[in-house]
Amino acid sequence: MLSRLMSGSSRSLEREYSCTVRLLDDSEYTCTIQRDAKGQYLFDLLCHHLNLLEKDYFGIRFVDPDKQRHWLEFTKSVVKQLRSQPPFTMCFRVKFYPADPAALKEEITRYLVFLQIKRDLYHGRLLCKTSDAALLAAYILQAEIGDYDPGKHPEGYSSKFQFFPKHSEKLERKIAEIHKTELSGQTPATSELNFLRKAQTLETYGVDPHPCKDVSGNAAFLAFTPFGFVVLQGNKRVHFIKWNEVTKLKFEGKTFYLYVSQKEEKKIILTYFAPTPEACKHLWKCGIENQAFYKLEKSSQVRTVSSSNLFFKGSRFRYSGRVAKEVMESSAKIKREPPEIHRAGMVPSRSCPSITHGPRLSSVPRTRRRAVHISIMEGLESLRDSAHSTPVRSSSHGDTFLPHVRSSRADSNERVAVIADEAYSPADSVLPTPVAEHSLELMLLSRQINGATCSIEEEKESEASTPTAAEMEALGGELRALCQGHGRPEEEQVNKFVLSVLRLLLVTMGLLFVLLLLLIILTESDLDIAFFRDIRQTPEFEQFHYQYFCPLRRWFACKIRSLVSLLTDT
Repeated sequence: MLSRLMSGSSRSLEREYSCTVRLLDDSEYTCTIQRDAKGQYLFDLLCHHLNLLEKDYFGIRFVDPDKQRHWLEFTKSVVKQLRSQPPFTMCFRVKFYPADPAALKEEITRYLVFLQIKRDLYHGRLLCKTSDAALLAAYILQAEIGDYDPGKHPEGYSSKFQFFPKHSEKLERKIAEIHKTELSGQTPATSELNFLRKAQTLETYGVDPHPCKDVSGNAAFLAFTPFGFVVLQGNKRVHFIKWNEVTKLKFEGKTFYLYVSQKEEKKIILTYFAPTPEACKHLWKCGIENQAFYKLEKSSQVRTVSSSNLFFKGSRFRYSGRVAKEVMESSAKIKREPPEIHRAGMVPSRSCPSITHGPRLSSVPRTRRRAVHISIMEGLESLRDSAHSTPVRSSSHGDTFLPHVRSSRADSNERVAVIADEAYSPADSVLPTPVAEHSLELMLLSRQINGATCSIEEEKESEASTPTAAEMEALGGELRALCQGHGRPEEEQVNKFVLSVLRLLLVTMGLLFVLLLLLIILTESDLDIAFFRDIRQTPEFEQFHYQYFCPLRRWFACKIRSLVSLLTDT
């Protein structure tokens, strides 16, 4: 009896899994789920922990054993989706950026979106001019430390904060000036609201870039925003397509297709190549979900989407949540006392630190920066073919931060703009976290430039973004050699067309053969099967048999006899 109870308890323990979810303020939420628990169950637990009602904007992100990022699907089992060994580690992030974050009903929702955009700014996903960067940083400063106090904030106090991948002394002085003179008296909630209003006006608001290449082999980054589909090359937005102009999203292998229908019935097909088929499928699913969320009026209009080759099933996917309009209508009905918000304040963060004591960009001599750049290139060559499957942790985040982490690829402003008056395109977005190990820097840089995603531990430690295309151009031809080529796109298109035509011919011939075989069985065989007997007794079949099939058979028999006699005579 005792052994039976022990075996039952051990089986129940085996069905339970520990999950750790890293939140936007870098705290962690740990829970236990059953083996068959769906993603919705875990997400509801998390939202209950956060006291969050406007939860449709958020999602849970994880990295699979092949180091490909995914959004957790709420209708499927958590364990089956992760495909990794427990304990599971995931991240809570904004999945659908609100079109107007200032219009969110509750302050707790605005605060979580503020934390996400703050991360985007730090990781280089949110690009802006110097003046806008200074204002955004000043809002963050006001929200975290309050009004300027000469007794608490000595000269140069803003230099102890890390808002961007790189910054200069001039920008630090501008941030401090705005904080001192323009934001006095603003509460944290007001500063966060003003921050959201300003961030919403930027072109790259809501951008989560996917690294790709265009048909010419040039590096590009695709992203989906509340307003449409964007393509970034360098520090410029080369394409912006509104959601009502997007008619279809499709992928085949590593190739992603976007079908666009513009005014005057002008139709365009944009083609891009992802690093791997898995990355391309993830890009396609993100596009399907964003299009459904922002474009549709009701969730009842959502349809299952298929991306398939000719006559093949391919991948099928359906967005399972509510759409933006329904979320706004539901938020307007919320009536409760505003929940208490526990702001992170001055607590340093591993992935988006409030304070870091690392030196500024200008503190490293120009000659040393070039020497470090050369050493990075040498390290990249050595790491080119190596596999980093083991998670690497940074051992410290304070004074041990190496000087060249933020300044190694700057190369004296000649090749990369460092928050200039033009578009802000930080080159260090691949290294969002101060690290003490030079090998980790090289590993992240080489892996992301090749289009690969980070490991689950790197997601937990840094939530690193993809590198900007400006960085790829800055590193020049040496980095291009590290990227996976896509061959000749024109030849690939021709080959795919030929394969499609061959598949069509084969399938057509197969269908004709099956029909001919069935016809011969019906007309010539003596099989007394109920199915065949019923068909033979129909008037239509009898008419076909006597008026068409029998004359055709006699004609073929005559031709065959004449051919045989001709061969015999010769």
